[in-house]
Amino acid sequence: MNVSRPRVAVVGHVEWVQFARVPHVPRAGEVIHAHDSFEEPAGGGAVAAVQLARLAGSAVLITALGEDHHGGRALQRLGDMGVQVQAARRTGATRTGVTLVDDAGERTITTFGERLEPLAQDGELSWSVLDGIDAVYFTAGDVGALRAARAARVLVASPRAVDALGHDVKLDALVLSADDPIERRLSARAQEEAALVVFTEGARGGSYRERSGSSGSWDAASPPGPPVDSYGCGDSFAAGLTYGLGAGLEVPAALALAAACGAVCLTGRGPYQHQLRGSELERS
Repeated sequence: MNVSRPRVAVVGHVEWVQFARVPHVPRAGEVIHAHDSFEEPAGGGAVAAVQLARLAGSAVLITALGEDHHGGRALQRLGDMGVQVQAARRTGATRTGVTLVDDAGERTITTFGERLEPLAQDGELSWSVLDGIDAVYFTAGDVGALRAARAARVLVASPRAVDALGHDVKLDALVLSADDPIERRLSARAQEEAALVVFTEGARGGSYRERSGSSGSWDAASPPGPPVDSYGCGDSFAAGLTYGLGAGLEVPAALALAAACGAVCLTGRGPYQHQLRGSELERS
């Protein structure tokens, strides 16, 4: 796939997450032993930003972090993975989480603390970096932040950005899980504002509809190895769609690229061990 590399960015949230493998998610009252524990900056904003950086060569992430140890570690680690981070620093703690991955590769997530979101009035943030950028993926922020992100040629959003959606800011695409009733409820009005609404269904692929009346579906891509960990697959998918639309691909081709990103992520330990890279697109 010969795709010109667009300029890309994410406006969204970061959580410092501890990952561990377990034979199964513990039942009420059960004690089980976890192994293969490690930590990463994660959450939808971080995972999408790293995936976009690996496709495009670099990516901007506009976010908010606590003035704590986890916030500092997140800045360092994301920078090491090619992400140019602009972070408003809050006096509170960076949100943390624990993700348990079972023997089937399915993840279960528990978060701790308030989700920190970038705000339009944050003086530490330079929103002008988004002027003329090709594509932005938006996962968290206020309405002002979403309006600033609208400066991009293509704006893709997650329904989890509930505080910003539904205020007459037009979206080029909205990506949500067809199996998640919370996302469907949160995105009811935003779906009316999006030119493209994408419903993901994991291993079943998914479907989409366009404001023009067109609709369709896609098949899930085959993972290039054994499934290991489903954490980050959805955010890698959304990043791939954002990249594809920013590169000017038609909707079916952008969805195929997105599906490939999700499938590659599934084969890695945590969200970052395996993600599709731009060099791989150029060879295909």
